[in-house]
Amino acid sequence: MITNNSALIVPPPSPVALTNDIRAIKPQVEIPNSWAWLWWILAAAAMLAVIGCALVWWHRRQVAASVLPPAPPHVRAKHRLQAALALLSDPRLFCIEVSGILRVYLEEQFNFRAPERTTDEFLVELQATSLLTPDQKQSLAEFLQDCDLVKFARFEPTEMALRGLLESALRLVDETQFEPIHPGPDSHPPPLSSTELPPQPSNADQPAGEPDHSPQSAVAARSPESFRGNPPSA
Repeated sequence: MITNNSALIVPPPSPVALTNDIRAIKPQVEIPNSWAWLWWILAAAAMLAVIGCALVWWHRRQVAASVLPPAPPHVRAKHRLQAALALLSDPRLFCIEVSGILRVYLEEQFNFRAPERTTDEFLVELQATSLLTPDQKQSLAEFLQDCDLVKFARFEPTEMALRGLLESALRLVDETQFEPIHPGPDSHPPPLSSTELPPQPSNADQPAGEPDHSPQSAVAARSPESFRGNPPSA
């Protein structure tokens, strides 16, 4: 017997069809900002402005430093002498430093060639100048001789004696820091005639027992005893 089966056979759904029904959420799409380039230009301009201001400030400082005149010789000498106090524990280095500072000051202030000469050579030159008074010449000679005792004779002074050397150097700088005022040509008195000139003393007229007060004789009389503050023994 023949029968007609009109039933529709539906195949089962595939796994792929089941998964395609609901899809995952896609990430957000970035929309390009048409003003981004402007912000980058402004940031670069601000950075260039800061760099330019820094360069202008540095240039002005360099120009101002080059325009300022150097400190006067007496100011530099005083600062260096005060800094030399750090060497008090080493008398030899201290005397080398303070004597060198004073020699450089005399060269800068009076154009003496003090740093290039020995003490004896410098004292000979010192006699030919009128820029220092006789008392200043003698004080300078004693100062240099006392320093030489420590530098070359290995004399060991006390701290008080070293501070006394520093005070002598500072006093000489104070007394000579200003240039001497020379009188003008109109302020000179008229020259004396030959009959009005006073007699000039000579070495022959000097009594045999009278001491010589020149700086050379004062230096020759210096000794470790006089450096300690005691008068030299006869």
